[in-house]
Amino acid sequence: MKCRRAAITADVEKYEIGKGLEDGFELLSDVVTKGWIETDNLVRIQREDGSIVSPYIKTRRGRTFIGVGDYVIKDEDGTRHVCGEDKVWLRYEKQ
Repeated sequence: MKCRRAAITADVEKYEIGKGLEDGFELLSDVVTKGWIETDNLVRIQREDGSIVSPYIKTRRGRTFIGVGDYVIKDEDGTRHVCGEDKVWLRYEKQ
């Protein structure tokens, strides 16, 4: 069955450090050693203590880590997700 996504309004914001778009940070070493995802393109932030962390948002499927150039999407119902810059403007129209 083919379906079309229902039209919804969403806030689309490119991720930048310091905007508070993430729900938390995970040590990059834990992301790598636990083998959760491909880590080459993740945003990496070095803290004052030298540790490197990667930001994420919480979704119903668990943590979604934010990659370089990603957008954080917040749908009108409050659902949040991450969309890569390669697809965001194929899925969303600017208003």
